[in-house]
Amino acid sequence: DMVTAKEEGLPSILEMVLAETAEVGAQRLVIDSFSAMAQAFDKLSDARIILHTVLSRVVRRTGCVALMVAEVPYGSRKIGLGVEEFVADGVILLKSGQIDGRLFRDLEIKKMRGTRLQEREMVFTLEKGFKVFKPFKIKKPEKPRRFQAIPDPPNKFSTGAPDLDAVLNGGYPKGATVLLEVDRQIETLQYHLLITPTAWNFVVKGRVIVVIPSVGIDYNVVIRRGLDAGLTMEEINKYLRVTLFETLKGPTEPYIIKVKGDNMSEDLTKVFREVESLGKKLGKPALAVIGADTLLSRYGEDNALKAISTGSTVTRERGALNIILLKPGYTRVAEILRAASDVHLRVTREHGVILFYGVKPRTGLYVMEMDVSQGYPLPKLTPIV
Repeated sequence: DMVTAKEEGLPSILEMVLAETAEVGAQRLVIDSFSAMAQAFDKLSDARIILHTVLSRVVRRTGCVALMVAEVPYGSRKIGLGVEEFVADGVILLKSGQIDGRLFRDLEIKKMRGTRLQEREMVFTLEKGFKVFKPFKIKKPEKPRRFQAIPDPPNKFSTGAPDLDAVLNGGYPKGATVLLEVDRQIETLQYHLLITPTAWNFVVKGRVIVVIPSVGIDYNVVIRRGLDAGLTMEEINKYLRVTLFETLKGPTEPYIIKVKGDNMSEDLTKVFREVESLGKKLGKPALAVIGADTLLSRYGEDNALKAISTGSTVTRERGALNIILLKPGYTRVAEILRAASDVHLRVTREHGVILFYGVKPRTGLYVMEMDVSQGYPLPKLTPIV
């Protein structure tokens, strides 16, 4: 304990520490904290001499790695006394901040001699110990399996993903409109990871799904997501409907609903009628997944908002579920949809790591990874604490 040590006593204390280190053959020496020890020195140069002594005698002679903890004074940009980072072989700066009012932790590797670094900044959490996250990585199941249905809690629809259900206290309320805001740097597969389990859970329970894909999303991508979960083409043809704007030549599969794209009222009436008819035949609630940018680009803001509002009303009356995907670039629309949605979720990215959080209901910040341990892709959500 060197908290109360005076400057004249430090050399003998350090000699004792170094002797013990050598005697037990220690591989690690932790000084926690050097900032507290350094308060015993009157001169900055004396602290630097001690640092050199520890590093030269411990690290270089015995092969023991010294880990020194130093604080960054509040409001300062320098570490500890300002000399530690020049003497040390490696410097890792632990930081905490906020994203939309939620705790965010990241670290910066400012220096690591002799090491080629792919990433200098990384996200970390203290959940169940210290864990650093690598940039998001796509994984493939070693043994693909069919998606296993998750029961719906009372008055809710399961999201199809256990971690997401836990974050949302069981799932989405029946009759809800869910807004999923997706930041510009998020890739298609990454936000699909949050949506597709819900769709799979509907299909395996014999429920209808209608999809209006986002701009640039080919209908084949939607089908591929279903096949990833072990769904059959028979199930896809029976329960899935994908809206496709007519072209001179286009697919004629049972799961395609073709619309002209020039008259919103006619187009959506056609879609709603087919889904309504199919839903009545099956006697079960439907799921609608709507790429808002598609409606906006085809019909304009006012018409698109009118369509979404009508869809939300029908969803509430039928006790169904409506998921709206919103990408950046629509400021006015975003404000209106945020206020009108029952559930509001966001996906963003920092240092290559995908971050997820709820606005309604309010949640903390979570790191989203891909989990394929069940034989199909699911979101793995780890809280940043």
